[in-house]
Amino acid sequence: MNSVGTVVVTGGSSGLGAAVAAAVAAEGGRPVVLDRVPPESGHEHIVVDLADSRAAERAVADAAALAGGIDAVVTAAGTDRCGTLAEVPGDEWDRVIQVNLLGTAAVIRAALPHLTESRGRVVTVASTLAFRALSDATAYCASKFAIVGFTRALAAETKGQVGVTMLVPGGMQTHFFDDRDPRYKPGPDAKLNRPEDVAQAVLFALKQPAGCEVRELVITPAEEPSWP
Repeated sequence: MNSVGTVVVTGGSSGLGAAVAAAVAAEGGRPVVLDRVPPESGHEHIVVDLADSRAAERAVADAAALAGGIDAVVTAAGTDRCGTLAEVPGDEWDRVIQVNLLGTAAVIRAALPHLTESRGRVVTVASTLAFRALSDATAYCASKFAIVGFTRALAAETKGQVGVTMLVPGGMQTHFFDDRDPRYKPGPDAKLNRPEDVAQAVLFALKQPAGCEVRELVITPAEEPSWP
């Protein structure tokens, strides 16, 4: 299998993104984190709010200049705002789409010239809620359903040039749920995956040999209620 090289990881300061950055580094690769806060790990990073698509594009250009190119991108950054469509303020609803969908597209769009040159790879992060809709999750479901269409179209568009994988993770033990209303948090007996384990699946996709594609990869807890 191939080495992973320089990997831009969005949301790499926490959760799945931090676990992916650590896995890349452990593999001998070079993670470059894009996030709103610097990673505690000390990995190379660029501070950026991915809700600002133009700023996201500039951050990718800076990452490429810093590392001398890009071999892969993992778009692990994500946010949520639970509540009914009528309850969630418009700017907060919009931010979910801006980070989860538009930020993902902006980062990949900016990275494509570098990825085409390196024959690199992209891993997008969808969700089990990209296939199953829930009440009080219109923003999140809309953004993740859109990631499915975006990633499948990207794979068709770049086939033979850039490897494209869509990761579909179930619930994970991260701080993603911390600021939620208690009714939207996993219960005390919820069985969630460790992000470190899910990161190994990302690494598997990144290390495929040229010409071999892992197009879609579903990783869930054994008792995931959202899959299938």
